[in-house]
Amino acid sequence: MAATDAVDWRGLDCASLTRAYDNSGAVRDSAALVAGWRARSAAFREDRAGRTLAYGPAQRQAVDLYRCGAAGAPCLAFVHGGYWQRNAREDFTCMAEGPLALGLDVALVGYTLAPEASLTRIAEEIGAALRLLRQETGAGRLVVAGWSAGGHLAALMSTLVADTVDAALAVSGIFDLEPIAGTALNDALRLTEAEVAELSPIRRLAPGGPPVSVIYGGAELPELRRQSEDYHAASRTLGLTGELRAVLGADHFRVLDALIARDGLVAREAARLAGL
Repeated sequence: MAATDAVDWRGLDCASLTRAYDNSGAVRDSAALVAGWRARSAAFREDRAGRTLAYGPAQRQAVDLYRCGAAGAPCLAFVHGGYWQRNAREDFTCMAEGPLALGLDVALVGYTLAPEASLTRIAEEIGAALRLLRQETGAGRLVVAGWSAGGHLAALMSTLVADTVDAALAVSGIFDLEPIAGTALNDALRLTEAEVAELSPIRRLAPGGPPVSVIYGGAELPELRRQSEDYHAASRTLGLTGELRAVLGADHFRVLDALIARDGLVAREAARLAGL
């Protein structure tokens, strides 16, 4: 389960490093899985009414909020992935199914994609969305969660807006941006040295922060597993709390089955972080 098969990324050229982070290429049916999420999400929206809250003027600068029906329920804010340059919040509405069944309100967070927005701006947008949620929901606890690039953003928010969120849950996230800067992904991101330093969650860790739990798929690419393990180890060194768990046999996409299902590992960890 540990990423013992990971090689030193510093010795890889751009093409090799890009393959090391190519989650879609590593999962042959990834496009079909994403299409399935979109169809399931559309069906969810037909059956269940939500409320859209805008935190900015652009269409993507909004969150879709779904209530579980319990007064004062904690809120889970979910940030989608796609390497900061693909997908939309509406594609992931079905991720609310498990948490809602466990007694959490769920908000799907949208944001402007790269290259239209820099990663600095994306992070600012997520922070603005979370502040709005804290103000509008009256939730006793606000947990920010995310998958893939959204896992990066969730962990980042635990330091950028630590006064707003109570905990974070990063699923298959990126915690150090330096390797990403050496891949073809950076053609759209155009990361600066300052952004790598300031927006890498592992480089912002400090004692006293909120708990950040990390979950990844046991069958993910070695670099993704290594990133999760390195981040958790660094957190523990500073005395921070938060779990490190693997969904056995799950690839980068199927790991989210454990969020959709109410008895899944990801959904249960979200509920635990929310105090349920």
